Amino acid sequence: MMLNSLKHIAFAVVALCSFTTAVAQDLLAVQAPLDIRKRAVDSLALADLLDMEAPLELGADLYDTWENQFVGREYELPDSFKIDLRDFAMPTDNRRLTSDFGPRWRRQHKGLDIKVYIGDTIRAAFSGKVRIVRYERRGYGRYVVIRHYNGLETVYGHMSKWLVEENQEVRAGDPIGLGGNTGRSTGSHLHFETRLCGVALNPCLMFDFREQDVVADYYMFRKKTYKAEGVVANRIRGTHAKPGTQPLDIQKELAKAEREEKERSMAKYHKVKAGETLSTIARKRGTTVNRLCQLNHITTKKVLRIGQVLRYN
Repeated sequence: MMLNSLKHIAFAVVALCSFTTAVAQDLLAVQAPLDIRKRAVDSLALADLLDMEAPLELGADLYDTWENQFVGREYELPDSFKIDLRDFAMPTDNRRLTSDFGPRWRRQHKGLDIKVYIGDTIRAAFSGKVRIVRYERRGYGRYVVIRHYNGLETVYGHMSKWLVEENQEVRAGDPIGLGGNTGRSTGSHLHFETRLCGVALNPCLMFDFREQDVVADYYMFRKKTYKAEGVVANRIRGTHAKPGTQPLDIQKELAKAEREEKERSMAKYHKVKAGETLSTIARKRGTTVNRLCQLNHITTKKVLRIGQVLRYN
């Protein structure tokens, strides 16, 4: 009897030790770094889950919140940031640009317009998570905003139909909507934006729609030069760029673009009042009629409208 009791006690002690060891191992496993846990767990499902969780953290260094219902809320831009373009899909297989990024109709056009037809499939440019699905009558129409694992956000405007919902995860190339003509639009097209920290970058810095490809595996964003680079990208890949033309001297073009950007930032404007002419405005602003015409792309025969805005320097 005594022998049996001792056996039971010994068995209980061994079991308790085993249980304690198992609990300790589980605790250590929980505390272990992510990569060690991933290697230690022989489970494809869990490994896939960890793979999905890791990229979602990449935007944490750039964005302080997900609950942002504005397309262009600007965060502080990094001095430089390497954007991975390898996991990409062209948002449309149409190759014709109808409007460039940059100044247009005295406003800043913050994306590219690509010719699409109503019902054409629009696809996610990179993998990520849908942040906004909304309708804006006087702007984007039916549009979608996606935050991507590479730090970018992309905007798709004027669509006729949504195919995704907010907070839905998408892969590069997944259909997200259909081409359309909704919102402030004069014809069916896709308005496509690429933004970093809410700041619009010229999509031509990264995408070549004519070649249906990205321009490189990576784009190195630099805070000091991205505006000038965007101007040069228009000249290389924009609506006025023609295949087979002589390659640009990039350094000269960058210097020229920087000068133009500086001039634009210093530009001053005059609002036309009743009875004013080009001559009276030129005298008032200390310039010449020819200079006014040159800056505003008009002729001396132009009839001015009350309220019209003219650049004078």
